[in-house]
This record gives sequence, structure tokens and C-alpha cells, in this order.
Amino acid sequence: MLRGGRGLSKRAASATIGAMRFGIDLGGTKMEILALDDAGIERFRVRAPTPDSYGGVVRGIVDLIRTAEAETEPGATVGIGMPGCISPATGLVKGSNTTFLNGRPLDRDIEAALGRPVRMANDANCFALSEATDGAAAGKRVVFGVILGTGCGGGVVVDGRILEGPHGIAGEWGHTPLPWQVGYENPGPRCWCGRVGCLELWLSGTGLARDCDGPGARDATQIPLRAKAGDEAARAALARHADRLARGLAGVINLLDPDAIVLGGGVSNLDHLYVEVPRLLKPYVFSDVVHTPVLKARHGDSSGVRGAAWLWPRQPGG
Repeated sequence: MLRGGRGLSKRAASATIGAMRFGIDLGGTKMEILALDDAGIERFRVRAPTPDSYGGVVRGIVDLIRTAEAETEPGATVGIGMPGCISPATGLVKGSNTTFLNGRPLDRDIEAALGRPVRMANDANCFALSEATDGAAAGKRVVFGVILGTGCGGGVVVDGRILEGPHGIAGEWGHTPLPWQVGYENPGPRCWCGRVGCLELWLSGTGLARDCDGPGARDATQIPLRAKAGDEAARAALARHADRLARGLAGVINLLDPDAIVLGGGVSNLDHLYVEVPRLLKPYVFSDVVHTPVLKARHGDSSGVRGAAWLWPRQPGG
């Protein structure tokens, strides 16, 4: 269940769904607000630095909303995508790498400041929702969305709705271990979450950089160019990365069998993944055929903020 809008009757909640939706992407360094009309057309967008305190974030989000209202119309619905999620047990933020948010009632405080409900979800869930609503996987029933950036996250959308689960962690694919490990991959490096061998450490941009250039490396942006120029270390790192991504996604297919997988984040711009990964899936998937499409996000860097806006769906009562 999406957090936010508590205490509203179904009729009241439905009445708030209008022609304009505000989506907010709350990141570690920047916040962005986007206004979408009911056709999914962008009407306004602005960014601001993320404040370095909890109170500053609450005030900053409210200020973005007021700015967007002045440029569009008042009373729009508000959806917020964030790293981490709201704990169903406590109603407080958990698992955010913007650590001062953890343990705080972020959605309730924003609702109190605004005087109306908001909906909040994990940023990878928002990405998946965006691509399932009007993106690369539009019209698909079960969609698995993956963000491959400085970290690695996943989200599941079924019939146009985010699947969150009773713990709020459905789709936390990046903190599952790399499957079918070989040789030196076992047990794998230690993750910031305290476990070892998490997919995030292998599949993120920083993971690709470390695998290619050693423990201190963090920037993978030049690796494709180096590979194209004949750098064998870069070529081998990209090949290992594609195989690991195929292994990780095969586990998703074996468990969920989605109608489509959509990739986003900086690493998703590696075009060879859309050729190599589908080919590499078959040995790992428990099926005689593998037709699961692996797609590049249609909305690119805008997908997360668009998905936050779509937390309020087109149909009333959603």
C-alpha cells in the first residue's frame, strides 16, 4: 500500500485526483519537481539543491510545491519518490542513504505543512511505475524496473500498481546476492548495508569501475570508450558485467516471470546490454525459451520524477 493520504475517505481521496499532478524526486544532492497534466505532458519543472537537514528538506519540498502551484494551478496531487521507504510498521523513513531522513515521519510532516495528502514511494518503484504507465513497458501487465547508477535498485509494478509488500521492500533486488557465483566472486565485497556480495556492488556504475580498475575506482564513464579503443581490461570488465546482470535478472525471471524488464540509470546507457543480456539469460532461466524483453527506459533521467507524479493514477480511487 502506498503511504500517504491517511485518514481520508475513499470519496475524499478520489476527489483530490485532478488534471494536474506534481511529482518530486528527492535525491541526495538535488530535489526536482515536475508538473504533469492528465495526458502525461510536462507543464513545469524546476530543480533545487537538497538541504542538509531534515527540517530543511521538509521546507524545501513545500517551497517547490508552492513554486509549481504559482506556475500551474493550486490543489494538484503530490507524489514523492525517495531513496528508502516508509516503514509500514512505524510510519517512519527507513533504508535511506540520506541518513538524517531515517526514523522521521517525512510524509506526515509534509502533509501537515501542506494541509493535504501526499503519496510517497521508493525511487526505484517510481521509476518502474513511470515506465509501466507511459514508458517503454506501457501496456505490460507485470514490469520489473531496474536503476543501475551509483547504486542499484529495483521495483515491481503489477496491473499499473506498485507492489510494495508488507515490509515495504518488494523489489529490493540490489541487496540480494549475486547468483551462481564463480571463483573469486564468492563471498564478494562488503556492502554498505552490512552484507556481502550484494548485486549493487557488482552491477552499479561504481561496481563496474571497481571490477575494471581496482578497489579505489568509482567512475565507469570511460570504460566503454576504452573498450572501443581496444583496452582488453575494459572489454573483459564489460563482458563480466553483462553476464552478472543476466544472472541477476534471471533470478527475477525465475521468481516473477515479468512481461518486461526496463533498465534505467547511467549504466543503462551501455547499448551492448540490450544485445548481450537477452542472449546470456537463457542458461540461467528455468525455461525452454526466454522471451522476456530487456528494454531501455523511454523517459531516461525523468522517469523517477514522472513516476512520483503517477503515484496518483488517472482513474479515481486508484
